[in-house]
Amino acid sequence: MIKGLKNICNANVFEEIFNNYAKDVKRFIFFKTKDTNLTEDIVQDTFVKLWEECKNASYDTIKNFLFTIANNLFLNIVKHNKVIDKHQKGFVRENSNESPEFIFLENEFYEKLENAIASLSEKQREVFLMSRIEKKKYKEIATQLNISVKAVEKRMHAALIALKEKIEFI
Repeated sequence: MIKGLKNICNANVFEEIFNNYAKDVKRFIFFKTKDTNLTEDIVQDTFVKLWEECKNASYDTIKNFLFTIANNLFLNIVKHNKVIDKHQKGFVRENSNESPEFIFLENEFYEKLENAIASLSEKQREVFLMSRIEKKKYKEIATQLNISVKAVEKRMHAALIALKEKIEFI
């Protein structure tokens, strides 16, 4: 069979691709992550994505396609981890000339806020952090999460209501 005419959606061809390239993709990702479990997850997700996109992939360029998918999955994880790190570091609090009572109340407020954010659903928290911490517009969030702007608005609205209740604004 001519190389370019192989149908990647065919299970035998897909298995051949997996057998030929899985180790290379694994080495490529492990070099970046230095984490065996994360590497395995990314490799698995890479081939799942290839299967889902098999109609759009060409057998002639399959190696580049696989490495591109794997690299994009890795970069998405790095980006997500940056958001988590930003959130876990909390809010920067500079020393000031405020009274000890004010500082105590401020610390108490930030603790309540962090607990309230942590108690949000995953979808609400994700939208809230992208909007308020990363300063992204709703349209950018919708594009990145592959949802409608209206869905972003609803999640943000629900997150703000939940935060308001948990922090007890008056």
